[in-house]
Amino acid sequence: MRPKVPGLLPAGRAGCRLACLAAAVAALGPGARGAGEPELTRELRAHVTMLAETIGPRALGHGDSLRRAADYVAGELARDGWTVRRLPYEVRGVVCENIEVERRGARQPDEIIVIGAHYDSIVSTPGADDNASGVAALLALAKRFRAEGREPDRTLRFVAFPNEEPMYFQTRFMGSRVYARACRERGDRIVGMLSLESIGYYSSRRGTQHYPSIWIALFRPSRGNFLAFVGNKSSAPLLDQATQAFGESGKLPLQRAALPDGVQGVGWSDHWSFWQEGYPAIMATDTATFRNPHYHQPTDKPDTLDYASFTAAVEGLEAVVAALVTQTP
Repeated sequence: MRPKVPGLLPAGRAGCRLACLAAAVAALGPGARGAGEPELTRELRAHVTMLAETIGPRALGHGDSLRRAADYVAGELARDGWTVRRLPYEVRGVVCENIEVERRGARQPDEIIVIGAHYDSIVSTPGADDNASGVAALLALAKRFRAEGREPDRTLRFVAFPNEEPMYFQTRFMGSRVYARACRERGDRIVGMLSLESIGYYSSRRGTQHYPSIWIALFRPSRGNFLAFVGNKSSAPLLDQATQAFGESGKLPLQRAALPDGVQGVGWSDHWSFWQEGYPAIMATDTATFRNPHYHQPTDKPDTLDYASFTAAVEGLEAVVAALVTQTP
C-alpha cells in the first residue's frame, strides 16, 4: 500500500517448501506457535514469517529479495498442485515477475475473477501487514480452492504482483499495471478483481481506528476490529456481492465504501491498475495507515499481527471468492 497521505478508508522452489515452512514456524518459538491453533492460523503465521522475517524487506534493488519472494510464492503454489505461470517483464534492465495460476470455469469460462496481492514491501520495513498478510491469504485461499477440487462456474485466477510500493506505485512498472494492461490487450473478460491489501492488524480498543476527516469518523466505528471493502462507483455491484458474502459468513465485522475514483485513498492498491483498464475491482483491507501504527515502519513485524482475527478474515474471504466464481442468474 502507498505511503501515508490524506485520503479515505472507513523460495525457494517447490521442492523446498516443507523445509521453508518448518524453518518459518520454528523461528516463531514454542510460545508463539500455539499447539491448539487451527491449521489455517499456522499456515498464515508461517507464510508471513517467511516473507517478512526470513526474506525481510522485499524491493527491487534490495539484493535478491524480490526474486526470493517470487520464488517462494511460485513454489508454494506449485506444491499445492497449481500449474504456475511466471510472467516476466523488465524494469530498468531488471526482470520482475507476476505469478499467476488459473482454474478454468466450468460454465462461464470467458468470465474471469482475479484474486491478487502484492509481494513487495518498501525497503525500510519487513512488511508483515503490508503486504505479507495479503500474500499469505492469497496462498491459503489458493490452496483450499485447489485441494477441495472445486469446479468454479467462472474462471478463477490467483495472481501475485511485484512493485506496488513507491517508487513504482501507480506507474507503468507496477506489476498489476503490467498485468491488467496485458489482460485488456488480449481481450480478457475480467468481471471482478479483489485486491488483498494489509489484512492482518486488528484491535478491539476504542480509538484505534482513525479516519481522514471528522465527518467520516462520525459515521464509522472507532474500534479497529473490522475488515474494510473499498471500491469505486463503477465497482459497486461487485462490492455489494463481496460484502454480502463476507457478512453472511459471520467471521468478522466489516465496513464498506463505494466512492469516486478521485477520492484520495480509494485506489491505494493493485485494484487501481484494473480500474485503468475499465475492469471492476475492489480492495479488502484492515485500512493500514488509519489503524496500524507500524505501517511502513521497521516495526511492521510478524508478531504485531492478530492471527485470530486474521484467520477469521481469510475464512470470510473464502466465502467471498466462492460467491464471486459462482454462476450468476
